[in-house]
Amino acid sequence: MDRYVCAVDVGTGSARAGIVDRTGNMLGRAEHPILMHRPKADHAEHDSEDIWRAVCHAVRGALGKAEVPPGAIAGISFDATCSIVVRGIDGGQVGVSLSGGDRWDTIVWLDHRALAEADECTATGHRVLNYLGGVMSPEMATPKLMWLKRHLPESWNRAGAIFDLADYLTARASGSLARSQCTLACKWTYLAHETQGWQRDFFATVGLEDLPERASLPETASPVGSALGPLTAKAAAELGLTVGCRVATGVIDAYAGALGTLGSFAGDPAELNRHLALIAGTSSCVMAMSPVERPFPGGWGPYWGAGLPGCWIAEGGQSATGALLDHIIRLHGAGGEPTAERHRAIAERIAALRLEEGPDLAPRLHVLPDFHGNRSPLSDPHALGVISGLPLDASFDSLCRLYWRTAVGIALGVRHILETLNAGGFVIDTLHVTGGHTKNPLLMELYADAVGCVVVEPVVDEAVLTGTAAIAATGAGLYPDLASACAGMRQADRERRPNPAAKARFDRDYRIFLEMQRQRKALDDIV
Repeated sequence: MDRYVCAVDVGTGSARAGIVDRTGNMLGRAEHPILMHRPKADHAEHDSEDIWRAVCHAVRGALGKAEVPPGAIAGISFDATCSIVVRGIDGGQVGVSLSGGDRWDTIVWLDHRALAEADECTATGHRVLNYLGGVMSPEMATPKLMWLKRHLPESWNRAGAIFDLADYLTARASGSLARSQCTLACKWTYLAHETQGWQRDFFATVGLEDLPERASLPETASPVGSALGPLTAKAAAELGLTVGCRVATGVIDAYAGALGTLGSFAGDPAELNRHLALIAGTSSCVMAMSPVERPFPGGWGPYWGAGLPGCWIAEGGQSATGALLDHIIRLHGAGGEPTAERHRAIAERIAALRLEEGPDLAPRLHVLPDFHGNRSPLSDPHALGVISGLPLDASFDSLCRLYWRTAVGIALGVRHILETLNAGGFVIDTLHVTGGHTKNPLLMELYADAVGCVVVEPVVDEAVLTGTAAIAATGAGLYPDLASACAGMRQADRERRPNPAAKARFDRDYRIFLEMQRQRKALDDIV
């Protein structure tokens, strides 16, 4: 009997599952929505039971579409957002919401309730910050857990295990409390390259000396691709699989995308140094791998073994990209709801306006896209967005011009990150894009022309599920190691090269972009 794997991707709004064969072909795919609770500004919460139900729906749906018998699924793995799940000593849910109750037991990755705690972490100057770009982000685990202990002490005292979401899913599937080297190194200040990964003096400094025990943290992390054991009988029944299916360590969703795009270059260090993964949807993550440690200002990492074992990976990103374009539509009087049809209509009108007025549309309108802070390369969670050059025009065409220039600002933010990486020793000239942005023709054009890179996009945009499938295949023993699995399951792609005629105008826009950052800082200094 042929053997297959199941890859599960839990994003901000849904759980997706795919049944994948040994060569990476997607045989069946299904998706199920998950709920989000927004009780107040900067607070966002999930229900982990709702997430697990969505995962089970998606896996069963994918299995049905693939028409593969459950016993043929040799392995399963999970990727997820870096959200924080709190479970009790009895294994039940423990609430993280000021609105009360235990249903909302998960702090969503984009939640920024812990800005003050993040600043306190930064002020310690502890050496764990050397692997966080020098600044603690409110999207990391530590400040969120500080907030929980301070503001909901009853919940803190009831906690018996606290997980990154991917680790919660592998625990739910296998019963193992092991944690992934990816989640712990990237979000929990675990230094995977050192013999003593946990820096307990840091936890003590920020008032979390009891975190290792409260969260049931293991002394060491499990390498990406390692097997955690078979599905439990209960999980197998809920997922529609069998106890013959082995569970592999999970990863953060962006890291699965990096494996799905860059993992096949693992055997060629010089080539690996030229490629950058851009996993772009609600937010954007850029991922660069290297066989040697290459820190960069404002970046997260580099982290040892957080993607491929034996390899360093550095992460930058933009906290709001797809979400920012949605916001611009809602903000404008001619906008309405940011449905897929609305985005498409705007893109079509922008194309017509550029034909009528020339490709340099709205050249005096400029946008700094930091409406939810600047994750990289400035590492400033307090940064705000800036729009310069608005006329007294509330028409649909004015919305289209603002949307276009916002998209330009997003692309220039990627260019800023890329140039910072290259100043640190990379020689990146190729950008692999996966995620929702591949459906936006404006962004795909700008990633080539405004960033100045060769842009590679998958023919079938499933890089995140492909990366997770490679982890599952490794854990199931279908490949000897993760690098081999990534190479063997690599999918077809296509290239877009930058337009030389666009270079001068985007070089000008980039100079303006950097000048606006300087002016914003000057204004903030006055305030």
